Amino acid sequence: MAEIELRRVSKRYGSVTVIEDLSLEMQPGEFVVLVGPSGCGKSTLLRMIAGLEEISGGEIVIGGRVVNTMPAKERDLAMVFQSYALYPHMKVADNMSFALRLGGVPKIERDKRVAEAARILGLEDLLGRLPRELSGGQRQRVAMGRAIVRDPRAFLFDEPLSNLDAKLRVRMRGEIKALHQRLGKTTIYVTHDQTEAMTMADTIVVLNGGRIEQAGAPLELYNNPANLFVAGFIGSPEMNLLDVTTLGPNETGVALPDGTNLPIARPLDLPAGTAIVYGIRPQHMSLAADGVPAEAVVVEPTGEAQEVRARAGGTEVSVVIRDAALLSPGQAIALGVDPAQVLLFDKASGERLRP
Repeated sequence: MAEIELRRVSKRYGSVTVIEDLSLEMQPGEFVVLVGPSGCGKSTLLRMIAGLEEISGGEIVIGGRVVNTMPAKERDLAMVFQSYALYPHMKVADNMSFALRLGGVPKIERDKRVAEAARILGLEDLLGRLPRELSGGQRQRVAMGRAIVRDPRAFLFDEPLSNLDAKLRVRMRGEIKALHQRLGKTTIYVTHDQTEAMTMADTIVVLNGGRIEQAGAPLELYNNPANLFVAGFIGSPEMNLLDVTTLGPNETGVALPDGTNLPIARPLDLPAGTAIVYGIRPQHMSLAADGVPAEAVVVEPTGEAQEVRARAGGTEVSVVIRDAALLSPGQAIALGVDPAQVLLFDKASGERLRP
C-alpha cells in the first residue's frame, strides 16, 4: 500500500488552476523529489499534502486514510521550510523540542528525542546556542532536528537549501540523503534544482503547469525523457535541442536549416522535409576529425573538462570535451555525434519519436 497517494487532486484560486487532476503514489520509505520551474505548482502541492492548503478536488490519502478535511497537526507529517523559521529567543534544544512540549510529551522523553536527533545531525555541542550564533547550515540542521524529534510518518522538505551557498548546498544535500537512509521514512522534497533531484531522489516527478510531465527513477528520466520539456529540464548542461528536417524514410540522417547533415541511429518512417527536433546531450558529442564542421564560440574550462559553446551549420550547440587541449574562441573544430545517444521529438506535440 502506498504511504501517500494523490487521487486526481486539483487546486484552483478563483478561475486560475494551479494543480489539475494530478495522481501520484509514494511508497513507504521512498525519497520523492518534485522538480520543475518556478510556478509549476510543486510547493503548492507539498502544502496541500501537509494540510496547509485546502484542495479544490480529488483526494489525499496518507497511510490508507483520506485526509482532505484533517487538520495539518493530525496528519503526522513534519515539514522543513525554505526559511529556517527558528524562534530567535530560544536555544537550539528548546527550538527542537518546542512542538513536543506543546503536545504534552514528558520532559524526560523530550530530552531523549532531542539528544538522539542532535547525535544524528552533529548538533550535540550546539544545543545551548541561540539561532543567531549559528551558521546557515547549522540553522538548517536545527530545522531538520525539529522535524526528526517528532518521529513523523513522513518528512516534507520545501526547497530547504535555497538560502545556502553552493558549497554548503552540496554538503547539506548529502546529509539529507544520509538522514533518509538512516531513518527510512517517506520523504517528499521540493526543488527547482534538477541537480539536487538527480543526486537525491529515488523517484523524480517533473511538474509543468500543474501537471506531471514524467515520473520515474533519475537515470530513466535522463536517458529516456518522454518529451521535449523533460529532455530540456533534466541534465546539466542541458540537452541540445535542434530544429532539423528529415531526409526520407530510408535515411540515417537529418538536416539542419543550412543543409548540414546530422546522424541518427535508425531511419524514421517520415516523409523527407518533416520538421522534428534533434536532441543530443553535450556529453555525447566530441571532437572528431571527420565530424560536423564547427567553430568554438565560448570556451569554459571546468578543470576536469571544458564546456564549449560552438556554432555548427548556423546553429549553436553545447559540447563537453574531455582529454583534449584547451580550445580557443574562434578555433575551427569538427564535432562527432554518437547516433545511439540521439533522441528525436515531434516538433508540434513535443512527444518523443521512437524509430
